[in-house]
Amino acid sequence: MKQVLTLYGIVLGALVLAVLLLGVSQALLLAFGAIALMALMISATFLWLWQVRATPLALGMSLSWAGSGFTTGWWWAMQIAQGPFWSPVLGIEVAALFLFLSLLISGAVLHFSVIQGTFGLSGLRFLWPVIGAVIVSFGVLLIL
Repeated sequence: MKQVLTLYGIVLGALVLAVLLLGVSQALLLAFGAIALMALMISATFLWLWQVRATPLALGMSLSWAGSGFTTGWWWAMQIAQGPFWSPVLGIEVAALFLFLSLLISGAVLHFSVIQGTFGLSGLRFLWPVIGAVIVSFGVLLIL
């Protein structure tokens, strides 16, 4: 745990230094670009682990990291381009964003599916946390 906290402190310190040297918006672009690319590399690694059947969680991890990488990369690209390009007619960027979010959500659902086995459960019970998350998110929309 000490090594993890040390790593976290070093990364946080590097980001604070980036803010001081580059400014907030440029430091955010740097960080989001780096994590988007790292997430896609991690996704590829988990896809390979799934291919060699190393762990049952590998496919879910690959989808989750790909979804995170592409979603974060989408935000990064929109910031670099000074905003979204979408129009009400085309909606290509919105469609791409939902494609990326679908990867992320699919990975999460696969995780719940695998995790339920550690609790000795079977069937579709793993969907309860997924349904609960959607209900809470919808409830927040209703409040706003």
